[in-house]
Amino acid sequence: MVFMTDFHLQTFPPGGQILPKRKLVESNSEQGRFLYVFQRFVSALLYAACLLILTPAAHAQPVQEPARGTAERSAILNAVRPLAEAHFGAPVEFVVSWLRAGGGWAFAGVAPQRPGGAPIDLRNTVYASEADYMDGLQTYVLLRYQYDRWNVVDFAVGPTDVFWHGHPLYRQVPLGLTP
Repeated sequence: MVFMTDFHLQTFPPGGQILPKRKLVESNSEQGRFLYVFQRFVSALLYAACLLILTPAAHAQPVQEPARGTAERSAILNAVRPLAEAHFGAPVEFVVSWLRAGGGWAFAGVAPQRPGGAPIDLRNTVYASEADYMDGLQTYVLLRYQYDRWNVVDFAVGPTDVFWHGHPLYRQVPLGLTP
């Protein structure tokens, strides 16, 4: 027999006695405890699975600075050179302030100059009319290694802010690539 009181379902066993409320509460709390433990177990299991899957990928190709004199460093800077020469005139060499590569990406922060260290006069470049709005010739370049070579993907000359921060393109590069 089933009887409804105050929106609570109470069951009458065949003997007609009402089950004590305390017994009902204990069974509910045991069930709640089981659900809580089960949910925690599943969460821990999913967390462990994510760590196993993501950790090798994150450490597979660490971001590092290509050492001076290496082929990788030369290839990255030589990929930047045509861009710099188109903007500042040829010939150009670089003072590197930041260079990191990893995961098929590279990011360079360079100060272009003439061979031997002679400065480039901004008034004799394509930026002559914008010199007042620029922070010098410091150039930042994002590169991607594709088709067996480094390719310029994005760049900025004389930015007055951290232009890559928040830019959607830079969300896909490895951590530590940009300053």
